[in-house]
This record gives sequence, C-alpha cells and structure tokens, in this order.
Amino acid sequence: MKLFLDWSSYENAGMGDAYADIPKHGADFAKAVAVCIGSRQCEKDAKGVMCPSFRITQNPGLSPGGRVRALKAALNADDAAAFFNAELAETMALCVSCKGCKRECENEVDMALIKAEFLAQQVSRNGVSLRRRLWAELPKVLRWPGMRSLIVWRNKSPLLAKLAELGLGISARVSLPVPAQMPFQIPSQSPLSLHPELADKQVVLLVDTFNYYFNPAAAAAAKKLLTRAGYYVHIATPLADDTEDRPLCCGRTYFSNGMIDKARTEAQRMLAALADHIAAGRSIIGLEPSCILSLRDEYLKLGLGEPAQKLAEKVLLLEEFIVREQAAKRWALAFNAIPGVSSLLLHGHCHQKAVGAIKSVRKLLKQLPDLKFELIEASCCGMAGNFGVEAEHYDQAQAMAELALFPALRAEPAALLVSNGFSCQQQIGNAGFTKPLHLAEVLCLAIPSQD
Repeated sequence: MKLFLDWSSYENAGMGDAYADIPKHGADFAKAVAVCIGSRQCEKDAKGVMCPSFRITQNPGLSPGGRVRALKAALNADDAAAFFNAELAETMALCVSCKGCKRECENEVDMALIKAEFLAQQVSRNGVSLRRRLWAELPKVLRWPGMRSLIVWRNKSPLLAKLAELGLGISARVSLPVPAQMPFQIPSQSPLSLHPELADKQVVLLVDTFNYYFNPAAAAAAKKLLTRAGYYVHIATPLADDTEDRPLCCGRTYFSNGMIDKARTEAQRMLAALADHIAAGRSIIGLEPSCILSLRDEYLKLGLGEPAQKLAEKVLLLEEFIVREQAAKRWALAFNAIPGVSSLLLHGHCHQKAVGAIKSVRKLLKQLPDLKFELIEASCCGMAGNFGVEAEHYDQAQAMAELALFPALRAEPAALLVSNGFSCQQQIGNAGFTKPLHLAEVLCLAIPSQD
C-alpha cells in the first residue's frame, strides 16, 4: 500500500505490545489505526463532540471504535480489494472528521486523519467524482465569472436545484452559500520591514477562502480589532512570482476530498508566502477553525519538513491570540457593553473544541459587560464542510443538528448567535435561524468608538 500522508510519528506505536493488534498491511498507517484500545468510550452519549454519527444511529459500527474494527479487518485481509469494499466506504463516509475522538478518546485515535488517508486511497484507485472535484476545487471555482449569479439562480429555482441533485447529488433541500457581492479587499501594504521599532506589534492575518469570498465582514472586523489594539496587521498574500491568480488557500478542501497532492501544493504556496513572516517571529492569526488548524495539524502530515513545523508553532486562532496577549499584558484594548444585546448563544466549531480554543472564546465573552452568554453543549452541527449538502447525507446532518444545537436555538430565539465556523453558520442559517456572527464581529461591536 502506497501511503499518501506521513505516518512516521506512529512508527513506534504499539511496538512490543502483544495486545496492540497491529494489522498485517498498511505499515505505520496500520499502527495509527491500532492505537485504539477498544474501551468503547466513543459509544457513549456523554458531553463533548464524540461521536456524531454514533449518537444519531446508536450503531457501534459507526463509532471511531467501530471504524477501527472495520479498518483492521480490511488491513488484515490478503486481498487488497477488502480495503475498497462498499460497506467500509459507507462506514467511513459517515465520519464527519470532527476531530472529537482525537481530543476525547483516551488514546487519541485520529479518525479524521485516518479518513483523509482512506479517501486518498479511494481517489487513487477509483478516480475523483465530479462532485468531489467540485468541492475540492472550490477556491478556484469561486473565481469563475458568474458563479455568484449561478448559485443565486440555483437557490431560487426548485427545478435547477432538483437537477443538481439528480446530476451531482447536491441536496435540493439545502440552500448553497452565496458569495458576497464583493470579496474581502486586501489593502495596499507597506514593506515587511515597516516600523522595526514595532516588531513585537506586527502580526499576520490569514484570510481563508471562506471568509474571503463569503464573509468578508468577519475579516474586516478582525483587522479593525487588531489595529485598534495597537498592532500593525499584514494580510497574508501570495508571493509576487506566484503563478496562481487567486488568494492563498490552506488546501483544506483538497485534503478532505482525498486529493493530497493538490493539498500539498496549496500548503507549499502558503509556506512560501509566510516564510519571511515566520522568520521575523510574527504570529499568524486566522478566523476559520478548520482552515487555520490545518496549518497546525494536517501540514505536519504532508511531508513538508521543518518549515511546516515552524509555521505550526506560530499559528493561532484569533481568540487564542487575544487571550495570550492579554495574559502577557500586551493587549491594550478594553471592551464595552454591546448596545441592545443582553444574551448570547455560542456554538463552537468541532475543531475549536478539539484544540481547546472554546476556553479562549469564553474568556473573551466574559469581558463584555452586561452580557449573559451560554455555550451550547452540542456535538457536530452536521454540515461538516460538504457533508450536510450531499443528498445522501442530508437526513443524518439534520439529525446531528437536532441532537442539541437546534433545540437550544429554538429555546432562545432572541439571543445573539455566535459561531466562527463557516459550515456551522450555513447549517444554522439554512434552518431558518438568524445567521450567526463571527467572534471578530461581536468583539468589534464592543470596542469603544473613536470620537
């Protein structure tokens, strides 16, 4: 089996353990699968994220442990075709890559990463379906002339939506996200050597594909917030000799659709663009959890060496950066009460929860005077990238949202909604609730006005 990701960190996993039950085939990938100790903790309906597909079905085969058992059986078979059977493919398809198991499993089974390798194997053997290619190439597709108009037309036309479902498997029951009239506008920027006396106050804002095209207000709010706090904000942009006529992208859409080589190419663009910033010691700040955490996690599995490790050490979500700066007494901006807002509901993206970033969000919200806020104790919202808009997964996606998220929103219809995840925002908006704000937008509402 040719592996597409770097699994060398598992090289010694289970070695010398007679009970590790490492499969015969799959090398270090098989060892990553075998770190599961079969405790069945993932088959409980406790607080936390793990495991959305088990929770809605109560089927042990759809828990991380169940997937491990299925993968072991396939990797132990002498017939390589066992790894590509339809039953295993469906079992893995219902994993929403929430990373809940990586944080909540006592042995940190990384099923999201295992699924990425599985999909890469599937794509290598069977090719890329048109729908999967559409999702993967989203950063390029969004630059096509007329794409916004086409999406608006599809959303308004039941006939066109049904045709897209029949032809591509995109559910007609879901509205697709519509790009903003104008994407995020990157301001003219000074040379990197600007104001050397302010070296410790220069940061880099990474505007991901989703906030760039769909929610530029969040990116603008983050820039305003950091600027008002006394930082000089560099916007991450491609190098001058970059041959791609489009913004930087983390490669997440490629990675999560089995196109690892293209994900690696996007990562190399990113590393090249950020190299000078990293050398200068600047923090790289991001807004979209799944994108920014790709730089801290997935990049380390793409065989990119020391540059990827150095980048991972400098990358922070906005909330993590602010809390870190406050702890170091470097954050000079205080927050006011938000006029007319007394209650707030917070829905955390699964990847925020997986790295513990929700703690930082809560610390910041506690600083807003006269605000009562509540964290919704929910698992995955169900959208999970493109999962929730795929016709065959729509019902499961809605069931995931109905476990806790939608009931909590119905219980407090007047509360301000906050969610940083783009897919979470779409799931909530598509269900008829007010579309949530990004934390950056909320904090901007709470900064003192400049007279």
